[in-house]
Amino acid sequence: MADRINRIKEVLVIQGKSQVWLAEELGKSTTSITAICNNKSQPHLKDLKKIAEILDVDIRELLVSTKE
Repeated sequence: MADRINRIKEVLVIQGKSQVWLAEELGKSTTSITAICNNKSQPHLKDLKKIAEILDVDIRELLVSTKE
């Protein structure tokens, strides 16, 4: 199982937005967004920044903390 690095899927659920919507907003394929949301792959930092802007959250909210 892949390490859980990002919380993008959780933030989408909280905001009531879909992965398809995010893919369209970001100009990426739904397949790539699904892989990112399932932590099978990770977005490039510039894409992570853009996702944070689209979702209107601090970029840190999209990442799983490495500290407790």
